[in-house]
Amino acid sequence: MPKNKTIFVCSSCGYESAKWLGKCPACNEWNTFYEEKVVATSSVSASGSQNRVKVAPRKLKEVEGIETARTSTGIGELDRVLGGGLVKGSLVLVGGEPGIGKSTLILQLCDKVKGEGKVLYVSGEESAEQVKIRADRLNINNDDLMFLGETNIDSIQEAIVSINPKLVIIDSIQTMYSEEISSAAGTVSQVREITSRIMRMCKDNGITTIIIGHVTKDGNIAGPRVLEHMVDTVLYIEGERYFSYRILRSVKNRFGSTNEVGMFEMKNEGMVEITNPSSILISDREDNPAGSVIVASMEGTRPLLVELQALTTPSVYGIPKRTANGIDYNRLAVLIAVIEKRAGIPLGTHDVYLNVVSGIRISEPAIDLGIILSCVSSFKNISIPQNVVAIGEVGLTGEVRAVNMIEKRIKEAEKLGFKKCIIPESNKKLLKDEFKLDIIGVRNINEAIKGLQLK
Repeated sequence: MPKNKTIFVCSSCGYESAKWLGKCPACNEWNTFYEEKVVATSSVSASGSQNRVKVAPRKLKEVEGIETARTSTGIGELDRVLGGGLVKGSLVLVGGEPGIGKSTLILQLCDKVKGEGKVLYVSGEESAEQVKIRADRLNINNDDLMFLGETNIDSIQEAIVSINPKLVIIDSIQTMYSEEISSAAGTVSQVREITSRIMRMCKDNGITTIIIGHVTKDGNIAGPRVLEHMVDTVLYIEGERYFSYRILRSVKNRFGSTNEVGMFEMKNEGMVEITNPSSILISDREDNPAGSVIVASMEGTRPLLVELQALTTPSVYGIPKRTANGIDYNRLAVLIAVIEKRAGIPLGTHDVYLNVVSGIRISEPAIDLGIILSCVSSFKNISIPQNVVAIGEVGLTGEVRAVNMIEKRIKEAEKLGFKKCIIPESNKKLLKDEFKLDIIGVRNINEAIKGLQLK
């Protein structure tokens, strides 16, 4: 009979050791060793492999395709991100920071799928009473929803086999453990082994499984990176804990597009869908403050109109301060340098603070022009008209470069009643549709500043 043994492998370079080491002798990295189970193959099993059924390769065009069966979650924004609903037998990983709303959203999903079959909610973090309190607050009323408070994967598999549910929730993967591995729950080896067993179980029995995972301080799912490769779909819930808005983003989806996002608002009754995010994000805008501008950003295939606010003040100390909330700090520093060099505005002696309203983080370069206009508006103390939307990427020479999906952005601005849209000149030349709002094409930041009379 083959013997099981464990080795320790460096996650950085793959160096193997018979015992745990604090520092890898091969790559000199610290705390990178994780435990891995190894099964030695016996001579009996090797000879027995001759009796295995041989599978011959087939031509791909001769394989009969089957239509993917989907089950609607009853939550429109979640269906949008999943590509139309949950696929039978799929494995979905949902990640996010603590308190962001992962368990709340999934518990709401358990209620929306009532009538589709039994749902098993497995929790290793909360007791049945704690989950029941949240369920009552969310008005969960699904008679087929069952709860299991367990962390041993063997016991969980036995319960799944006996109940045969249509949907299984694992909350969370970091609390589950297998007795075959000596390391503690949540370690790299435990997370990988548990996910592997859950994947085999859901594929063999056609059970849709949703795994909830915690994230590290870097924003990645805790555990090995291979975890995201094993599952079919990876979803992240993003947002600031002290803001009510949440973005559900797909970073991997074998059954749909990864370019979709869903918007939610956290309320007392749970995660509430936002079907028109742009109108919500700019609803609390003041009359006409200096340093404020509306930009059009693409989140997946959905255009979002978001307010940017900039504040510039003379620096009291020798080194000016730059603070960016909602965008990359280095990007702000580059654009300030462009303003100084190409527009001749001396921001080098001023502190610059930039904020994306509503706690949303934007990484798209199409908001560059809006950032520059808001900084110049605050420096000159001249307000940008309320009915203006700015779109464009800015290069180091001050040129305004073309962006993708420009017509979708303009249509969103037109739908919300904006009257003027500043876009790159190269985009304006390629527009096919006619719009009611005034479209101004600019080739560089000086033309944009002059067009808004900020000089």
